[in-house]
Amino acid sequence: MVSASSEQMTSDTPTSKPSWPELVIVTGMSSAGRSTAANVLEDLGWYVVDNLPPQMLNELLDLAARGGGTGSGSRPTAGIAAVVDVRSRSFFQALQDALFELRTRGANPRVVFLDAADDVLVRRQESVRRPHPLQGDGRILDAVHQERLMLEFVRENADVVIDTSGLNVTQLRSKVSQVFDTGALPALRATVMSFGFKYGVPLDADFVLDMRFLPNPHWVEELRPQTGLDAPVSEYVLAQSGADVFLDRFVSSLEPVLVGYEAESKRYMTIAVGCTGGKHRSVAMTTALATRLAALGVQVGTLHRDLGRE
Repeated sequence: MVSASSEQMTSDTPTSKPSWPELVIVTGMSSAGRSTAANVLEDLGWYVVDNLPPQMLNELLDLAARGGGTGSGSRPTAGIAAVVDVRSRSFFQALQDALFELRTRGANPRVVFLDAADDVLVRRQESVRRPHPLQGDGRILDAVHQERLMLEFVRENADVVIDTSGLNVTQLRSKVSQVFDTGALPALRATVMSFGFKYGVPLDADFVLDMRFLPNPHWVEELRPQTGLDAPVSEYVLAQSGADVFLDRFVSSLEPVLVGYEAESKRYMTIAVGCTGGKHRSVAMTTALATRLAALGVQVGTLHRDLGRE
């Protein structure tokens, strides 16, 4: 028998909404660096589950919300990361439905997509002993094309896309750490990356800046062997006509973008700063731009993709 007071309490007490842990889904092309990204997250205190069928994402979230997701009886310190990819074969088509259900429940998972150029993926796949998951009796390149088609909708809707074409393992670990290594999540994180146009434009750049309008220190004999990290080169580049004006105006133009990103809950962006070889101008301007962005309250990390290649 239920008393009147119990009935009143039952009808008047609102059902509390669950407090979901942070959930990140790591996916992307085979040989693009998913395992490295997952290892970094694990090092940062995330609970990582590899090769999870998408249908089990909701069950994983429920377990973590109850405090059992780590296997230790306590909730993960940073959050949960699930690696989902084409190894799941028939399961993978369920990812879109799983993401929709998670967001309907208010979990708001972030999707991180690891990508690389086709020729890079083929070379990496050739260097490992295991065949591509979709290769069968065909060529590796055919499998890469098939996988790219399968993952097209995921890449288009990912929260973070990381192009690993020109990154070594150390650089990739650094970039993933810049995105996720935090106790309190800032409004926005940014990676400012120098690169050389001769080595290709980063595929994951939200903004691409071309520093080739500035005089090249390569043609100054005493500066040629140095880099943009050295004070003489940096001072030379920043002293050129238009350098400071460019930086000031670009940062000013970014201010409404930063407000919009915050409103849309976009937490991460990549600004690629390029010159011919990625050694002098782009490196110096990357450092200067990062300093200006930090002054606006943006949490900034720098990465010099092609430094040392010349």
